[in-house]
Amino acid sequence: MSAHSHVDGQLPHEPEKATLEGRNKVLGFWLFLGGETVLFGTLFSAFLALRDKVGEGNPTANELFNLSTVAIATFILLTSSLTSVFAIQAMHSGKKNAMLGWLAITVLFGLGFLGLEIYEFYEYVHEGHGFTTSAFSSSFYTLVGFHGAHVAFGVIWISLLIGQVMKKGLNVVTAPKLYVAGMYWHFIDVVWVFIFTVVYLMGKVG
Repeated sequence: MSAHSHVDGQLPHEPEKATLEGRNKVLGFWLFLGGETVLFGTLFSAFLALRDKVGEGNPTANELFNLSTVAIATFILLTSSLTSVFAIQAMHSGKKNAMLGWLAITVLFGLGFLGLEIYEFYEYVHEGHGFTTSAFSSSFYTLVGFHGAHVAFGVIWISLLIGQVMKKGLNVVTAPKLYVAGMYWHFIDVVWVFIFTVVYLMGKVG
């Protein structure tokens, strides 16, 4: 039986692991996420080293950050992680339409998060907190902006997968792609929890 011979609703319970190629994709992506963890760890270290290097006359983190906006963005992104879980559960049940619906909601939440982040950056620049204002601002925009770029990539990736599943169906070829996209989305959600804690909460409490 070929990999493409499965039809919607007749998939193995974990179609992403039904073939050797699928299992290799999942394993390979875990290794990729390990590299991403090291990269973000480096950015966090740089931020922690420079967070107090504000410069005379420039706004501090305590003066700058609006936790209400950041809290809403955090709630949106964490909720999107939940909807991505529902999508994978639907995939395991062979419910293609339900899976696509949850993925579409995940994309919408991702876009909402990006919209709030763009608004946040606009407000900060308006208050004199540009990328080159200080060492603190450079490290802040590098870390938070790099995460935002990951969110944007995830939104595009999941959107393309939605189109692919609509065209080719849910099978043991498309399922591993959906699964690793879900892994990626959870990863950037976890990174944001650390950003919220290290950058914003620590910035407000000093």
